[in-house]
Amino acid sequence: MPSSPPASASASASASARTGTGPRPGPVRPSTRHAGSGDGPPGAAARLFLPLIARDMGSTPSAVAWLASVAQLGYASGLLFFAPLGDSVNRRRLVAVLALVATAALLAAAASAGTGALAVAVLVASAATVVPQLLVPLVAARAPADRRARHVAAVIAGLFTGVVAARVLGGLAGQAFGWRAVFVGAAVLTAVLGLATAYILPVERRQRQGPLFAGLLAIPGVVRRSPDLWRACVRQAGMYGAWSALWTSLALLLADADGYGMTTAAAGLFGLFGLAATVVAPVAGGLVDRFGAARVVRSAYLLAAVSVPLFWWGGQAMAALCAAAVLVHAALVASHIANQTLALTTTPAPATANTAYVVSGFAGGALASALAGPAYAHWSWGGVCAVAGAWLLLGWTATAVRRAG
Repeated sequence: MPSSPPASASASASASARTGTGPRPGPVRPSTRHAGSGDGPPGAAARLFLPLIARDMGSTPSAVAWLASVAQLGYASGLLFFAPLGDSVNRRRLVAVLALVATAALLAAAASAGTGALAVAVLVASAATVVPQLLVPLVAARAPADRRARHVAAVIAGLFTGVVAARVLGGLAGQAFGWRAVFVGAAVLTAVLGLATAYILPVERRQRQGPLFAGLLAIPGVVRRSPDLWRACVRQAGMYGAWSALWTSLALLLADADGYGMTTAAAGLFGLFGLAATVVAPVAGGLVDRFGAARVVRSAYLLAAVSVPLFWWGGQAMAALCAAAVLVHAALVASHIANQTLALTTTPAPATANTAYVVSGFAGGALASALAGPAYAHWSWGGVCAVAGAWLLLGWTATAVRRAG
C-alpha cells in the first residue's frame, strides 16, 4: 500500500536491485534478494539502487541488502508514531515538519560516506514519508458520504501513479547520473511538494488532549471495538501479502538466466503494469459508493485468486504473466480502496484506525515477501505462487470467525 501508502504508499519490487553491478545482468541468486515493500520512497530507492550503492562503497549487493530492511523499519515506525497524530494535532504544521525532516535526511543520504551513515539517513527519511497516511483520513472526513470512496480512490490513484513513475524514472536517472543524484532530486521534490501540500491544507485549530502519542496506545482498543476495522485489516494483510510475494519476487523470474533473462532496463519497465491500479482506482471507488465495501472486496479477492494460477503459468508464457500483472494490481487497488474506506468510517478516530489498517497491510506484505525468497530458492517460481495463494486463503478465511456487530 503504497502507503504507500502509501507510500505507503506503496510499492513493487525493483529489478535492478537483483541484477548485480555489471552492464548486463547474469543469473540472479536468491541470496541477493531483499524482502519487503510498502516502505516509502526512501525504501524504494534503497532497493532500486542497491547494486549502485554497493559498487560506490566497494561492496556487493547482497552485503548491503540490509539497507532495505532499515527502510522498512523506518516506514513502520513513522506509521506507528506519526500517522495517529492526524487525530490530535495540526496537520499543516505536521506535514511541513515531516517534509523538511525527510528532505534533510535524503540530502544526508546523498552525502553519506559509508553504509552506517546511509542507514541512519534512510531510517529517518522513511519514517518521515508517511504524509499520505495523514491526508487520506482528512479527505475521507471532508468528502460527501455518498462519494467518499471516490475521493479516497482519487488519492490512492495519485499515489500509485507516483510510485510507478518514481520507479521507472528513478531507475533511468540512477543509471545515467548515479544514486546520489537521484537522492538529491528526491530531496528537492520532497521539499517543494511537501511544503506546497502543507500550504493548501485547511486551517485547523486543535487543542491536543492527553499525551502526544496517545493514538499509538489506543490502536489495540480501537481495533478490538470495531469488527469492521478488524476485518479490513486482516483482509488487506492477506491481499497485500499475496501481491507483495509475487511482485517483489517477479524481478528474479524476469532477470534470472533460468527465467526470462531480461536486462535491467527491460525488467524495470515491467513495473509499468502497476499503472493498471491508476485506471482501476476511480472505477473501484464508484463501485464501493454504489454497492458497498464488502462486495468490492469479495470481487477483488476473486480477481487475485484468478491471477495466482496465471502467474504460475507466466513462468513459461509471457502473455500469462502480463495478464496476471494487470489482474493482481486491479485486485490490490480495489481491495485497498474498499477496505481503507471502511477503516476510515468505522470509528470516531479515523487517523488511529487508518494507522492500524496500514500497519496491518504492511506487516502482511513484509512477512509474505520474506517467505517468498526461500520459496523461490527451494521451489522456484511455483513456490512463490504457492505463498501468494496461501496468503489469500488465510486473509479470507481468518475473517470468517468474526462477524460484524
